[in-house]
Amino acid sequence: MRPIIKVEGLGKEYRVGGAQAAYSTLREAVSDAVMRPLGRLRGRGEGGPARGDGDRFWALKDVTFDVMPGEVVGIVGRNGAGKSTLLKILSRITEPSEGRVELYGRVGSLLEVGTGFHPELTGRENIFLNGAILGMRKAEIERKFDEIVRFAEIERFIDTPVKRYSSGMYVRLAFAVAAHLEPEILIVDEVLAVGDAAFQKKCLGKMGEVARGGRTVLFVSHNMGAVNQLCTRAVHVAGGRVKDIGPTRQVVTDYLSELFRGGGEDLEELRQLRTGAGVRFRRIELASADGATVPFDRPVEYLLDVESDVDMEGLSIGSTVFSVTTGHSVGSLITREKFDVEAGRRVRLRLRVSGANLAPGSYYAGFSIGRGGDAGARTDFDAVVGRPAFQVLPLSDESDPVANWHPSWGDVVFRDTQLSVEEA
Repeated sequence: MRPIIKVEGLGKEYRVGGAQAAYSTLREAVSDAVMRPLGRLRGRGEGGPARGDGDRFWALKDVTFDVMPGEVVGIVGRNGAGKSTLLKILSRITEPSEGRVELYGRVGSLLEVGTGFHPELTGRENIFLNGAILGMRKAEIERKFDEIVRFAEIERFIDTPVKRYSSGMYVRLAFAVAAHLEPEILIVDEVLAVGDAAFQKKCLGKMGEVARGGRTVLFVSHNMGAVNQLCTRAVHVAGGRVKDIGPTRQVVTDYLSELFRGGGEDLEELRQLRTGAGVRFRRIELASADGATVPFDRPVEYLLDVESDVDMEGLSIGSTVFSVTTGHSVGSLITREKFDVEAGRRVRLRLRVSGANLAPGSYYAGFSIGRGGDAGARTDFDAVVGRPAFQVLPLSDESDPVANWHPSWGDVVFRDTQLSVEEA
């Protein structure tokens, strides 16, 4: 069986900086065409950089991989790694500077909200326009029309110009069109980062249905839980190059480990607070037996090594969990239990947090050492943010993502915390 997507030696070069050539009138274009030969004869325009020259960089370089029909492939990487540039080339929005791409089928893309929509056209007209761009006949589009409108939940506004839609209406219709018009290849970039929980659930379900129908999906997301759930393989893009290709769980785990370096004692670059009080974190890591993965609704355990240059009593730990996708805090706590540290000694703390109800996805933590916070102001002596990273896994390994949806996702209430002192 031949690949449905074949990428060989793909590269894309961009120019950074440099003056942009202004738009010219017809008279200026004709005049320039006449005068250019005279300028060359007189030696003008030689020996200097052309207007618009600047530094150049490769957004993609030597990218090679294949995708087989019916595969669901996740593309992961940091912001600026080249993921969106790759999808724009595969969607034929931009051309590569080198290499080649072979696509054997119609491509439907949702790269950002409303991609391909004309703002002056109504929702109805944009559905037919997008279908025509995909090469579909009018009868095929009409057959899917009612299903698209129901999915997007915009029946009342289908004959309203889309420029008057809210961002939520825009993205619902855009995803519905991309997923329902039956392209052989569906390319989705961060659609799950927009919309409410109900819409995200519908998107997961539809992409699962598309995959089970034998169509090929390329899915870019910072939500590693969704990538793990939907994708059979993953491609890790770093610095414009393919760093790793393989089974999704392995690629995602390696990516997260690299992203936050997994824990340990190299905390200086992550230290957010330097008070000179003498007490500080020396090591922070997950205590999970499965590495950087935590099943849904299971406690998260951390090991924290703390040392001090002076005697410190009555200390407590503050902790905040952040979403890798958004960078926003999703829950915080201050431990009820207190601990002491003697001068020149190191203590090891085991912090067990239960009841977070974090949705499947990727998270990282921040910790502080301080006093107070129960009834009055809290004084922090040390704070570290950005470690460790971990994934919350779905409820089960079922391929249907809707079966893994849980009504309490996002209800982040730390019901129970336990802090114990161990031998360092």
